[in-house]
Amino acid sequence: MMTFALVGTRFPALRTSPINARSGSRSLRRGSSVRLDYVRRNPTTKARISGTSHDIDPVSSTVAAMGKVLVLAAESDDSSSSTDTSSNIEAISSGLELLPETTDLVSEEKADPEEEQTIVAPHIISEVSNDEENVEVEGQPKSIPPPGSGQRIYEIDPTLRGFSGHLDYRYSHYKKMREMIDQNEGGLDKFSCGYEKFGFQRSKNGITYREWAPGAEWATLIGDFNNWNPHANVMTKNEYGVWEVFVPNNADGSPPIPHGSRVKIRMDTPSGIKDSIPAWIKFSVQAPHEIPYNGIYYDPPEEERYVFKHPLPKAPKSLRIYESHVGMSSPEGKINTYVSFRDDVLPRIKRLGYNAVQIMAIQEHSNYASFGYHVTNFFAPSSRFGTPDELKSLIDRAHELGLLVLMDIVHSHASNNVLDGLNQFDGTDSHYFHSGSRGFHWIWDSRLFNYGCWEVLRFLLSNARWWLEEYKFDGFRFDGVTSMMYTHHGLGVGFTGNYNEYFGYAADVDAVVYLMLVNDMIHALFPEAVTIGEDVSGMPTFCIPVEDGGVGFDYRLHMAIPDKWIEFMELKDEDWKMGDIVHTLTNRRWLEKCVAYAESHDQALVGDKTLAFWLMDKDMYGFMALDRPSTPRIDRGIALHKMIRLLTMSLGGEGYLNFMGNEFGHPEWIDFPRGEQHLPNGVIVPGNNFSFDKCRRMFDLGDAEYLRYRGMQEFDQAMQHLEEKYEFMTSEHQYISRKDEGDKMIVFERGDLVFVFNFHWTNSYVNYRVGCLKSGKYKVVLDSDDKLFGGFNRIDHTAEYFSKEGRHDNRPWSFSVYAPSRTVIVYALDED
Repeated sequence: MMTFALVGTRFPALRTSPINARSGSRSLRRGSSVRLDYVRRNPTTKARISGTSHDIDPVSSTVAAMGKVLVLAAESDDSSSSTDTSSNIEAISSGLELLPETTDLVSEEKADPEEEQTIVAPHIISEVSNDEENVEVEGQPKSIPPPGSGQRIYEIDPTLRGFSGHLDYRYSHYKKMREMIDQNEGGLDKFSCGYEKFGFQRSKNGITYREWAPGAEWATLIGDFNNWNPHANVMTKNEYGVWEVFVPNNADGSPPIPHGSRVKIRMDTPSGIKDSIPAWIKFSVQAPHEIPYNGIYYDPPEEERYVFKHPLPKAPKSLRIYESHVGMSSPEGKINTYVSFRDDVLPRIKRLGYNAVQIMAIQEHSNYASFGYHVTNFFAPSSRFGTPDELKSLIDRAHELGLLVLMDIVHSHASNNVLDGLNQFDGTDSHYFHSGSRGFHWIWDSRLFNYGCWEVLRFLLSNARWWLEEYKFDGFRFDGVTSMMYTHHGLGVGFTGNYNEYFGYAADVDAVVYLMLVNDMIHALFPEAVTIGEDVSGMPTFCIPVEDGGVGFDYRLHMAIPDKWIEFMELKDEDWKMGDIVHTLTNRRWLEKCVAYAESHDQALVGDKTLAFWLMDKDMYGFMALDRPSTPRIDRGIALHKMIRLLTMSLGGEGYLNFMGNEFGHPEWIDFPRGEQHLPNGVIVPGNNFSFDKCRRMFDLGDAEYLRYRGMQEFDQAMQHLEEKYEFMTSEHQYISRKDEGDKMIVFERGDLVFVFNFHWTNSYVNYRVGCLKSGKYKVVLDSDDKLFGGFNRIDHTAEYFSKEGRHDNRPWSFSVYAPSRTVIVYALDED
């Protein structure tokens, strides 16, 4: 990647103009003009900051330097202080317009004495001085292609023409954003490298620290390196709210901030004096016996840095994703580590036949029980599980095994934690987020980003790129996308498929345009990267390329499928409708790929039930041993568990996802360690005495040859390897020849395979004729009734099935099979 000296360079500045430019009805009325929110604050509205109170004396509060780097789990008596105060805040949104004027980024008095002065508008900081490190990634494009016409969506779906006003406005807004970024930032490539300018930047002469905090009136960098002296490294602020300080090297030439030492930024804000973890921090740690986290300056010497050894694998034709959580991936009641996951879990995933691992809870989150969805430090991998370099070794090992590594990234909201996160970072409620009620998600109890703010766009785009660039992730599963795309966040809304629900006043155009930008950046700079969006609404164009007018995701999570299976769990077998099942599985948009799943981590959480628990309930506790008699509930549960998963994989989409442990019907639920909660209204929420008993994965159950869990795991493994061999999920050929409500049969072709599902609870069918496309001799390639899979061994695997000419179920050929009750048998042409 090229570097550019900013010495004496002048860019157009950005002026504020008073207009509340948001999406929805206002955005539709303002035509193609582009307004990006800039925040001005006045003290009128009181906002309460929750958390632990700490008294701070900005003059005298100092802490002795540790004298050594902070090590995970190391005891320390040193601590820095944080504040808990109330504030008077008002956010007035306004647009940003381009001006021919320029401004200085920093004052000369704090600049690196051996570097020339950088002059740049704060909203145009993307180029890096030659003295700051910048490593080019081999094969990475230097630029991102310009936007396309955005009109192909109407060829794919002509009914969208009735909503061309909204869709064309959306695309013009996207194109205008691209134009502004190109003109003022040097392009999306440079704009998405904010981590090379903000945060801590090491040069040969010292370290420069920059932070965007327009609401702060005064700021200083404190930490172990300066004995927490608030006067030692006072920062300067430009007119756009960017604070900066240069810390020169020590006299012996050593770095002024030691690797592993604690750092924070202290600010005088409308809420009072507060200490915050730098927004762009690369690592943060909660020291033993302390409540707040500490930012860690992470810059290990070259000999200690992990060096990637293995190339990134190519994106597979079909995705078979193993959804996982590092912390709860141990059979023991503890928080597991990156190293243990690398050594113990990755080989299991490979053996099971999955080709991708999706890892949750990577971004640092101070609340472990949030499952990683209340992010506090967006650029920092969770320190609970190990160090950044240990995470890199995990990813490199996965690549060695040929596994893609997808990150569950959270850009839909942020933790409301004031001590550790972005909430009220500069003392206002409208810094990175919308102000007032629009900036809070009342169900998730979290903050909502303002995607119309220039610096928020820089932060989030750079965050996505950081994980791909620095850690070599192979893509993302974007969390909570439905919440992003609509101002109602999908709450209390039942999406029916009516296009007015997607392209009306409730659409948040700024958020959708951000998703278009991030997909554009990812796919241009990392062509093999995969993006998956968690969208329950069924937004049309969601998985159409941006250049064609779409949002740009590669896949959508097919979230209707698990809801349908849970719905069926509450019905009697005779009330299961074959047509309803098939419709749910196949109800997806043409040319928009889906990742299907029968259940994910959501269904495993406390308060919900996994499919295995729905099906077998308390019988799982006493009747899963093979040396004991089974029960009708166990027999039914194991049979349906296998059928549901294969039917979901074979008809539900072009990708498949399973949450770790569910492949063998992991018993019980997930419950993170937690204590008793006392709510403001007086209600007491019981805890679990901080127990890890329900926050682990007992893989030994699936491996135990004497337990029935083993059969379910063996079937899941056979299912994955069947797809690997025949690639039926991505085959263009799919034909459903039978949905028989009386026989409870589903028969279909997918690729070169014929799937025969018999959901009847008692009836087995002899000489049952099934249609097929091709003539020849067929053989059994997967049988859920196999004894290995916990079945009753009713199928002869040596039998041959010869097709007969003549139309049957609208197919040109057919052959007769034996279809035992509650089984699925898969047939393939015998090419021998």
